[in-house]
Amino acid sequence: MSGKVIVITGASSGIGEATAKLLAKKGHKIVLGARREDRLKEIVEDIEKDGGSAVYQVTDVAKHDSVEALAKRALDTYSKIDVWLNNAGLMPHSTFDKRKVAEWDQMVDVNIKGVLYGIAAALPTMREQKSGHFINVSSIAGHQTHPGGGVYSGTKYAVRAISEALRQEEAAAKSNVRVTIISPGAVATELTHTITDEDLKPGIEQLYNEVAISPERVAETILFAMDTPADTAMNEILLRPTSQQV
Repeated sequence: MSGKVIVITGASSGIGEATAKLLAKKGHKIVLGARREDRLKEIVEDIEKDGGSAVYQVTDVAKHDSVEALAKRALDTYSKIDVWLNNAGLMPHSTFDKRKVAEWDQMVDVNIKGVLYGIAAALPTMREQKSGHFINVSSIAGHQTHPGGGVYSGTKYAVRAISEALRQEEAAAKSNVRVTIISPGAVATELTHTITDEDLKPGIEQLYNEVAISPERVAETILFAMDTPADTAMNEILLRPTSQQV
């Protein structure tokens, strides 16, 4: 079987969809996970029409059992997992005084626990294979924060810390499991749709409307990291629109 088997969470739109389609064109086998089954079906159909191979599993990354089922789908279909892309994420910015506790909980569940559940689901297989690659999507917000972005930034800093500890552990274990952090700036995805703080939303939407790059740019970056020779790990990549200042 040629090509790598790549599992993608948050695969129903944005970076996940763009990456799935690009990697399928390169001959890789794609396993898509997200909550919206209608979108997953459409993307699988698009990939197959273009000559690629893909399957999907309806997945809620905030639920451990659901992520384990996604890994099982990959193994049952393709018998291995070469790359696990932890891409699912939410960005409902708000200032702390708004006390949007439910949104904080949701970001922790998806942005942090979702990554941990992905690692737990795929790592045993990668250890057994003596090869594998985790690609975890953080953010520029995982390097700097701002008013209204405290919780989101906190979750994205966490993705970086988790990823770096995993990298060190796998290097010590000599498992040949690589870890890459992708930290994008403004990308034209559905992230801004999750913002409910009406004091912040217009400014963030304006920024994205003015400077955001397409998700295909991030997909190309993920492909670049994947294609790095096996003896080299591309540990972290930051990318922004050329005109984005911070």
